Amino acid sequence: MKQLLSFIMAITCLVATAEARLQTQVVEYRHGGVVLEGYLAYDDAFKGKRPGVLVVHEWWGINNFIRERTENLARLGYVAFAADIYGKGIRTADFQEAAAISGKYKKEPELLRDRAKAGLAKLKSLKQTDGKRLAAIGYCFGGTTVLELARSGSEVRGVVSFHGGLATEDPADAKNMKASVLVLHGADDPYVPPEEVRKFQDEMSQAGVDWQMIFYGGAVHSFTNPDAGSDKTKGAAYQERADRRSWQAMRDFLYTLLNQPSQKKTR
Repeated sequence: MKQLLSFIMAITCLVATAEARLQTQVVEYRHGGVVLEGYLAYDDAFKGKRPGVLVVHEWWGINNFIRERTENLARLGYVAFAADIYGKGIRTADFQEAAAISGKYKKEPELLRDRAKAGLAKLKSLKQTDGKRLAAIGYCFGGTTVLELARSGSEVRGVVSFHGGLATEDPADAKNMKASVLVLHGADDPYVPPEEVRKFQDEMSQAGVDWQMIFYGGAVHSFTNPDAGSDKTKGAAYQERADRRSWQAMRDFLYTLLNQPSQKKTR
């Protein structure tokens, strides 16, 4: 009986440990006088400091989609932190409002870069984070943001843009890039015209950036987000195949840059 009780207690402890491994929390931080509210996720089964990955939201702000992606990165062994570009409480599900709010930052690229830098600084300051092994990923508006973060010369090893805008106010800023760049792009994305793609490629090549770009056939804008629906005629739609392939491309890219040993399956 004593052995049976010990066995039951051991199993209970194992289950409790498994359930407790993924740690998440809302984290307040500041940029200037503005309170920002990010989302942190890490797996406490990984001991010691580990690489950090900044996640930047779509034009909706931090939502369930971004929180889920942040948690998936944590399950891979990274300290994942979703930066808040807009400010505490500023979240939107309305198309026109999202366009207006995100447009403000696109018109003020220095503000956009500084908000991203504030998120990166917060990630770097966390006790779990190895500050010398950092990367950033972003979706749509967030993809544009992480490219601007790299153009600012920030100390990140790599940035990944998922269906993000590629244009920038001053292409010459690419000379500041220390990061490797991976762009994951819908081949039929109507919001990023071929001329914008060509100019981006020229920008990267002329600056000598270590860059790569993967196109997904039949994919349009927002191909990673199931909430985008399936109607491609609207210009934004989810495509499971492109979502799956782009996530794996990101995993391989981060693994190479950050020397992260974990290759656990998460999706």
